[in-house]
Amino acid sequence: MKVFLYFIGKPRDQPANALVAEYLKRTSRYAPCESREVKPNAFDFLDRHPSAYKIFLDPAGKQIDSPRFATLLGKLEDEGREVVFLLGGHDGLTDQHRQRADLLLSLSTMTWPHELARAMLAEQIYRAFATLRGHPYPR
Repeated sequence: MKVFLYFIGKPRDQPANALVAEYLKRTSRYAPCESREVKPNAFDFLDRHPSAYKIFLDPAGKQIDSPRFATLLGKLEDEGREVVFLLGGHDGLTDQHRQRADLLLSLSTMTWPHELARAMLAEQIYRAFATLRGHPYPR
């Protein structure tokens, strides 16, 4: 399994960027991780991952708790699937992106700054892997 975290928009908040980097570094103990900014009009990054399970963040998406999120990632890991996460820019996702998602996921009913949403997602990915491995972090 390999985890890709794509985001639209410039990551300007250095403390939030550091949090994302730290959680992905921790996650890389369990699975290779990659995070990068994408410009959706520049190239179709989804074509690089045709068989990946695509989880896109959207305010209207499904809300699941951390244990269920861990179960989902565990199932995908057992299947040997790549997982692509996409966090939209300030205007959210386009309808075209929403249609290509396997799961639209909402982190909260509240609105969060783009950089904090990336950090929260990275933490939840790490939490899921730590849970699956019986690590004490998620207590």
